[in-house]
Amino acid sequence: MSEESRDSTLQESRVGVFICDCGSNIAGHLDCGAVTEYAASLPGVVYAKENLYTCSESGVLEIKNAIKDQELNRVVVASCSPRTHQPLFASSCAEAGLNPYLFEMVNIRDQCSWVHMQETDRATEKAKELVRMAVAKSTLLEPQQDIESSLERRAVVIGGGVAGMSAAEAMAGMGMDVVLVEKEARLGGLLRSLNQIGPERIPASERVEELVRSVEEKKNITLHLESEITSVGGYIGNYQLTIQPASGQAIQETAGCIVVATGAVPWTPSSGEYGYGQEKVVTQMELERLLAQGSFTPPQRVAILQCAGARCEERPYCSRICCLTGVKNALLLKEMSPETEVHILYRDMQMYGTDKESMLWEARGKGIAFHVYHPDPGLSVESDRIKYHDSLVGEDREIPFDLAILSTPLVARDNARQISQMMRVPTDQNAFFLEAHAKLRPLDFAADGIFVCGSARYPATVEEARSQGMGTAARIGTILFKEQLISSAIVAEINPESCVGCLGCVQVCPYQAISYDPQRGVCRVNEILCKGCGNCASSCPSQSIQLRGYKPDQLYSQIRALGEEEEQVL
Repeated sequence: MSEESRDSTLQESRVGVFICDCGSNIAGHLDCGAVTEYAASLPGVVYAKENLYTCSESGVLEIKNAIKDQELNRVVVASCSPRTHQPLFASSCAEAGLNPYLFEMVNIRDQCSWVHMQETDRATEKAKELVRMAVAKSTLLEPQQDIESSLERRAVVIGGGVAGMSAAEAMAGMGMDVVLVEKEARLGGLLRSLNQIGPERIPASERVEELVRSVEEKKNITLHLESEITSVGGYIGNYQLTIQPASGQAIQETAGCIVVATGAVPWTPSSGEYGYGQEKVVTQMELERLLAQGSFTPPQRVAILQCAGARCEERPYCSRICCLTGVKNALLLKEMSPETEVHILYRDMQMYGTDKESMLWEARGKGIAFHVYHPDPGLSVESDRIKYHDSLVGEDREIPFDLAILSTPLVARDNARQISQMMRVPTDQNAFFLEAHAKLRPLDFAADGIFVCGSARYPATVEEARSQGMGTAARIGTILFKEQLISSAIVAEINPESCVGCLGCVQVCPYQAISYDPQRGVCRVNEILCKGCGNCASSCPSQSIQLRGYKPDQLYSQIRALGEEEEQVL
């Protein structure tokens, strides 16, 4: 942009700047009054105001009134993280009649007060610089229109365990059409293999049949048993999926959203590992099946080994539910046979929640012995005893047994990586599916319209799986109950006149939002899939791609604003 056009833009701009104290969170570490006074002196700024809490009802009203009274055509807010507050301020601008894309936000909390808590002067000067850069960029912002698209009010749930059935049941109850795809011949998942659900001691068979009946009675749930998803295409609001039954032709389905509830499976040791393969050594899951049969009689001496195959080099994570399961079954064995000696060898007891913690104290009160062991090479499960190193007393010890029970972890399913690649969703180093954000978006994938719940995400209890399934249903409801899908206009755009079709942008796009048009010999952007990451714009050798809201002249204006101030100081 030329100097003349830049000056003209400044003359036309009427920028309003709002500096937030955030109580003492920001104002306690920098001089917000000085930043506000400085902002008022910047070119293009016609109004500057300091607020105690800009995100409060009164603070938002202050912005709306200023837009109307001061005839503002640009707004800059300097407060906390745009990730949490940008939508609030942008929508407030829209309510006052200002295009929301003419709003710019500065993070003076994370980038100033939090990182310079003991340096008030430096924090204040940095805040001034950030505000100056934001004002310079705001004058070059362009109005944008949100992207609108149609959507299919239908959801596909992959997995018929507790989480998947809970999600399908909840969505069907909301009036949505749901397609539930299960790999096995029956619904229920791992719950069908359990004896009781702790700490309530509810028979698992009752719980699973109750859930299955509820799902099967819903007329708007279409069941596909002994079936798998073989391909997924499209995007949020318009996904196309191929379902392949074990016998028969493939079925094509369309859906607005997808739920991944494929669950996890118990790890089974190889023969000889932790003594497994002997008649006296079983896993917790095998014990659950024996107890469910109703004919099992506890022997005189039982030893339960926690973390068998977990928290090791191959599986470095804690499986979360193993301690609960071990204590629950130890109590049950003790109740079935009070004379039975029950020993639990553990590294750390992870009993999540007060109700589960009470189980631990109940077990101790009933005479169940707990021993801390060290997972060194000295640990061995032999034919009739476990040898271990006691971490508390520093001695090598052994516990004889008539039955040894291995508490093994849940591990990701073998096809987790395949599903990950097919749906373009990530997994962690242990092949569990990785949510977009553990706190802000715990059930969402980074790919819009695809959600995860239950043990596919991480080992979960029955209640956790159920609540997560219902949570994904609620998240999907916020999408599919809309008249149309509206997404941000901050996406990449390609100039077909200068694009040479080198495919560099296709290779760097993490969302597969760019495709090649062989007829025209150029690349094009699917605006629904694009997330505005800017990878393509930064790597395009012909500079044919620009990111709306972050075009070169807008970014250069910020760099110039910072450099001009440094020149004045020199």
